[in-house]
Parts: sequence; structure tokens; C-alpha cells
Amino acid sequence: MECSKESSGEIMNSTQADVKDYGYFAGNQWRKAANNEVFEVHEPYSGKVFARVAAGTRADGRTAVDAAAKAFPEWSETTPATKARLFLKASEIVKRRRSEIAEVLARETGSTISFATFQQDLVAATLEQVAGWVYLPKGEVLETNAPGSHSIGVRRPLGVVASFTPWNGANVLSWRAVISPVAAGNTVVVKPSEFAPVSAGIMLAEVAEEAGFPAGVINVVTHAPGAAGAIADEFFDRPEVRVINLIGGVKTARMLAERAGRLLKRTVMELGGFNPMIILDDVDMDYAVRTATFGSFFHQGQICLNTRRIIVQRKIYEEFLGKFAARTASLPTGDPLNPKTIIGPIITSDAVKMIDDRVKDALARGAKAHTGAKHEGQIYYPTILTDVPLDAVIANEETFGPVVVVEAVDTPEDAIAAANRTMYGLTSSILAGNTYKAFEMAPKVLAGIVNVNSPTVNDEIHAPMGGVRDSGWGRTGPRSLDDFSDVIWINSHSGQRQYPF
Repeated sequence: MECSKESSGEIMNSTQADVKDYGYFAGNQWRKAANNEVFEVHEPYSGKVFARVAAGTRADGRTAVDAAAKAFPEWSETTPATKARLFLKASEIVKRRRSEIAEVLARETGSTISFATFQQDLVAATLEQVAGWVYLPKGEVLETNAPGSHSIGVRRPLGVVASFTPWNGANVLSWRAVISPVAAGNTVVVKPSEFAPVSAGIMLAEVAEEAGFPAGVINVVTHAPGAAGAIADEFFDRPEVRVINLIGGVKTARMLAERAGRLLKRTVMELGGFNPMIILDDVDMDYAVRTATFGSFFHQGQICLNTRRIIVQRKIYEEFLGKFAARTASLPTGDPLNPKTIIGPIITSDAVKMIDDRVKDALARGAKAHTGAKHEGQIYYPTILTDVPLDAVIANEETFGPVVVVEAVDTPEDAIAAANRTMYGLTSSILAGNTYKAFEMAPKVLAGIVNVNSPTVNDEIHAPMGGVRDSGWGRTGPRSLDDFSDVIWINSHSGQRQYPF
């Protein structure tokens, strides 16, 4: 199934029946790139051309920022009732287009159809919840030591937010990069990944347009591979852009944060993680195996929340490893559109090479592979490694694929030390029969999220999800509104104050 004929993003006629052409979206208009060029997006599984998309330039970034800046004054004063109606309308559209958008995700990003469908359900539920966030208090009454004074703190939106959205979990994360800024009264320009411009931006714009968001509130500017820099330059050079909002990797975050710091622009960063799962020796073994399999290999390990390391107490290490390897080896691989597929394709051939190079490097250094360690095309088989030396790249860096490192430790204290070995700190998991003991251990794990008897892959719309240390800053949920607003202190005196001179 292709994008429906009602999809406004489709602005040019295709010469190939199965391929759609999309423009970028600014000021509620679908536009061709200033240079009139497009780029091709390929399906990870089949290699076929999936879509042709406007290859935006800096001039197109300027058009999008102009539209957002023009819309900001009126949107910042929009009533919560109006905002709520728009979010609820968007939710209904996502529900109606659920299967269609899910199939686009599967084709463009290699997401299995079950995960793609799950994304649409989560997006719809998120939009419904956000409709309530717009009614949350915008400030507070403050105490004051000055008699006759009234002191309040009032939140005020910032301006234009530039959101960089990733290809993995594309539809969920693109909406996540938009809803909090918009609910707080800001306008947004989305720059989606060139690997998934339709899923990570264009479809969001289609829904926003149909829902009736005013012109310029939500804008999406696309670009060809390797051409993000010019659009980013426009974001940084425009004073109207007050926030750089990134969902992505640490390398990109460092570059953006350094540049934003020089210009005193605010940044919100949701980054990757080297997420540990601790398994204590009183655990229910079957549950631990199922949880580890899901956490490690959901969406081919291409989620920032995936389990990267499994730390097992030595008493149960061999039993766990054997059962974990057997279950992993049985996972069905193949076409993401097949409902039975668990392991679909990796997003690009370059990503496959990176994964394979890191696995081979670990093996050359003495590591042992219990499953996988091979690929066919862009299908990388789920891989379990043990005896990985600490100087191997895969022991320290997030490898965005279906690879997990398993190690043995003697005590819970050793497990905590191993979990905190790297500077990442996004999510983590502790599996134990004694839930109270695990809960006591949880604050000692240096991560923004600690899941007791749940996988590292865990998300609740209203929860303050986010990382610490090298996994970024900023939170999801209602608290995220604080990241996209300033607090203004308003102090009023009912009489005449006395001064020392």
C-alpha cells in the first residue's frame, strides 16, 4: 500500500507507478526544492526505490524558518481549547491511516509490520494525552519577603524550535520532536533523516495539515544525503530559532551542542545508550531469557533503548547463555511486511558494514560468537558475543544493530560496577526474583531510566524518559514543556516601597 491519493505531500507525477514523489512542507504549502532537485529513498529489504523526495537547500530551510517565525506570535497566544482540538483531530487521522502509515514505515525503514503498527497506536495515544497537557498550569505563585507584594512565575514559549528527527522509530520520534514544543506555544521546523524522510517528517506534515494546524506551526524540510549542513547553518544563523532539539547520536550531538553553545541557543538532546541489563541469580530463568531476547533484538537492535550488554551473575551464567542462544537462533528473519518476521533489514548497507566490522574486530580480539555474526544482504542475524575484551569498540560504543554482549559477574555490586563502566546513561534493566532487592539497587545505576523486572525497551507517554551523562538531557512527558519555555518572574507591589536612599 502506498501513501493515499489524499496525501498532500505528493506534489509531482511519478514516472514509475510504484514510486511517489514528495515535496517539503512550509507554511502549509507543499513545495519543490529551490534547485528543483529530488533524491531517491530505497527500501532496506528489497533495495527498490521507495520514493523521490525534495532535495532541500539552505534557501528551503530559510523558507521553513520564515513560515515558523511568522506563525509564532499568533500561535503563542492560541487557547488551550484550540490546541487540544487539533491534537485530538490529528490522533483520529493517525488511527484512520494506521495500516497505511505502518506499511510505509516497513517499506522505508525496514521496521517489522508489528512494530510499525505499534508505532501508530503509540502516536495516536500520545496525541490524545498531549491534548490534556495544554491545560497544565503555566506558572506558580511564589512566596515573597516584601509586604504588599505579589510574586508569580509564568512560563512563556521561546519561538522557533528546530527538531532533528531520526529514521529509527521514525513516526513516533518525529511526533515526539514536535508535540511538546507546539503544546508549549512554539512553532517547529522538522529536519527528518534522509534515510526516512517520509516516515520521519512528511507523513507527520500530512497529518498536521489535514488536522488543521495553522500555517507555519509545523514545517518539514527535507534534504539529500550529505546535505544536512546547509539547512543546519540556516537554523543556527537565524535568531528566531531558539532551540535545537535533537533525537540522535552522540557524535552529532557534540557538534550541534558546541555550536549552539557559542550562540547561546538552548539544546534538548535525546541520545543513544550502551544499555545494561543486570540478571541476578534468583531470577525466573524463562522470563529472563524472553526479556533479554526482546530487549536486545527488537527492531533489529536499532532503537536507542535496546539492551547492549547483559550482565549475569556467574551462578546462572551458563544456563542463561545456553537458553538465550537457543531462543535467539530461532528468531525468524526476512521481509518486514511478513507478519511472522522478527528480524528485518538494517537501514543501510553502510550500517551493515559498521556492525560487521565491529563484530569481526571483537572476534579477532578473542571474543566468542554464540549466534549470528553474519549477514545476508541487509539482514544481520541476531548475534550474541561473550568474552569481549574491554578495548574492543563494541564493548564501549553503541552498535546500532542486533548484537549484544553477555558477561558474567560474581556479585550484585560487581554488576552495578559493570553497568556503570561507560559514560552512556540512557536506560537499564534489573531482573530479579527479589523485586525489593532490585529496587534498592536501581538508584545506583547511572542511567536516566531503570526498569525493574522489565526490559530496557520501555516507554510510557507521561513518564520523564531521558538520559544522563553522554546520553543527553531533557525529558519526555509533561515535564518536557519546561524545556521549551522560559520562566518569567512577575512581581507586583500594591503600595509604595521604601528604598535605602
